[in-house]
Amino acid sequence: CQFTTNTRWSKYTSSLVTMLPDKDGSGGCGGGQATSGEDYSVNLFREYLRLRTVHPEPDYDAALRFLDRIAEELGLPMKKIEVCPGRVVSIMTWQGTNPALKSILLNSHTDVVPVYQEHWKYDAFAAVKDAEGNIYARGTQDMKCVTIQYIQAIRRLKAEGKKFIRTIHLMFVPDEEVGGHKGMETFVKLPEFEELNIGFALDEGLANPGEAFTVFYGERNPWWITVHCPGSPGHGSRFVENTAAEKLRSIINSFLDFREKEKHRLNTSECFTLGDVTTVNMTMVKGGVAYNVIPAEMDVSFDLRIPPTVNLQVCFEEQIKKWCKEAGEGITYEFAQKHMNQNLTSTDESDPWWNTFSTTCKAMNMTLEKEIFPAATDSRFIRAVGLPAIGFSPMNRTPILLHDHNEYLNEQVFLKGIQVYENLVPALANVPALPCDA
Repeated sequence: CQFTTNTRWSKYTSSLVTMLPDKDGSGGCGGGQATSGEDYSVNLFREYLRLRTVHPEPDYDAALRFLDRIAEELGLPMKKIEVCPGRVVSIMTWQGTNPALKSILLNSHTDVVPVYQEHWKYDAFAAVKDAEGNIYARGTQDMKCVTIQYIQAIRRLKAEGKKFIRTIHLMFVPDEEVGGHKGMETFVKLPEFEELNIGFALDEGLANPGEAFTVFYGERNPWWITVHCPGSPGHGSRFVENTAAEKLRSIINSFLDFREKEKHRLNTSECFTLGDVTTVNMTMVKGGVAYNVIPAEMDVSFDLRIPPTVNLQVCFEEQIKKWCKEAGEGITYEFAQKHMNQNLTSTDESDPWWNTFSTTCKAMNMTLEKEIFPAATDSRFIRAVGLPAIGFSPMNRTPILLHDHNEYLNEQVFLKGIQVYENLVPALANVPALPCDA
């Protein structure tokens, strides 16, 4: 789905579909023009992009200062929970008229992945906007755009004097890009999370290069596995039997043969998206000490992403055990990461949350494409505790560039996204009382 010809895409985005009427905003705080002549929302977006919340040493303090300022501007209380040393979850809360009802969560993460600056046409943290309105910076798509879209939608709704029956929480979490272990994964287990009384959550999605908008209702499970292959050592001049390398070759062949079958399924079926098949990638090989010494052990590591439709324990892990047994004696494996959550969020029109989401999008002339998320987001931890969560980033006519060189987002696509949330948030926050609210 990726296109690297910027000219093609700049021409495409210059004539964006006008799915919603443009707004002049309501003054500087409502999303109108900044003093520089640039839209205030775009100006705020570029300011946020310049914060270097990049791994391995993200400047989370800068993000917290930025969010403190925003909370003060919006007149919303800010709560901070240090879930791990140096890792703070921040929550702005707009209380509803009936706080006893389940709340709406607007979740986003503050961190971004590293860059290879030599491959970027501009400084990856300068937030340069070119003549066609494309803003280049790490985090433009993943996911600082959504953070500011939430904020600006809430700003405009408050400026209009709106009130909703359900409480709205804007949550900003750290460390999503490194697995969420010191962020959302830990936070959902704390009493402070339970106190939020969440009924429905929105989190990040992906851009869509076409006219439609992609919506994610589940995620593949990441399994990071290392297989240890012991063998007979010896001199490099001999035909030693039962070597680690022979076992390693068998293991690699088994995993990569399966990879080819899954790739074939994806490429030959119009029904499958990447999230519907299992991806397998060999990522590390270790072993050996010298050219002339046959090693006593060799290791190989794989990154597996398994759809929630696969029987993980009975089917998939048994298959791995079979491959190890076939490769030879003494082979063992261990997991660096093994997620077993197969919860899916309902996309049935009878479900009140999904019905509200989809109906509101249809009213904005938006076409939705439902998919399993191919990678992993913090939504998996929300679903794991039994809460419905939808992954959604309102970016159509946009190449998928998260984690890529020259990540960018066109300012008009960004601005339209604010209007999308201006409609979605009130609809979700005004869903009438449900049985789960009792």
